This record gives sequence, structure tokens and C-alpha cells, in this order.
Amino acid sequence: MAHGTARIGRDKYRTEISVGGRDLVADEPPALGGQGAGFAPYDLLLASLGACTAITLRMYADRKDWPLESLEVGLRLHGAEERRIDRTLTITGLDDEQRARLADIAERTPVTLTLKNGLPIDTRLT
Repeated sequence: MAHGTARIGRDKYRTEISVGGRDLVADEPPALGGQGAGFAPYDLLLASLGACTAITLRMYADRKDWPLESLEVGLRLHGAEERRIDRTLTITGLDDEQRARLADIAERTPVTLTLKNGLPIDTRLT
């Protein structure tokens, strides 16, 4: 399915990431010793959830031939010990029943389910 690499050198804490043939930079903000040259790791997590939510809901509305004009997914990460994400959906162009259906679908997007259910990670040295 997906394949990626993350490489870091001596630059604090700039990390070059390549996933699916596309490149991006991650970093920590200056307050945490980085240069702020890219997205912080939790920013990338929120971006993944937001993109998956928006894309899945757009696909669903298109399949139903609903007149979805726009969809905004607001995300906020809370907590240091017990983390949680607040997600808000701003939907334009649909009636209340359609909006409620999209909110229900949002709870079952692939990234949402991965985050809620957890994902085993196997680490090995090469």
C-alpha cells in the first residue's frame, strides 16, 4: 500500500520525508529547538486525518449525487497525557439529513478508524 522514508541529518530537527513519490519537510518549531522549516509531526497527523475526512465525504456526496458545495474539516489536538482530537465539519449545500449522514460517515473514514483502533508498529534494525 503506502511506502515512505524519513531522513534526518545534523540539522535540528529538519526531516526530509518522501511518501508515494512526493516530498515534504517536517521540523519542530523554534520553541522546541527546530527551525520551523516544515510541519511538526502532530501537524502531519492532523493533516492526514483532515485530508482523509474531506476526501471520503466528497466521494460519498459525489456517489449520492448530492449538491455538496464545500466542506471544511476543522481539527484540534488536545492534551499532553490523554490526547484527543476535536473535529468539526462545516458543510455547505446540503440539507440537515445529508449533513448528519456525512457526520456519521466521518466516524468511519480509514484514517479515523486507524487512529481510534490503533495500529501495530513493528520496528527492526537493518
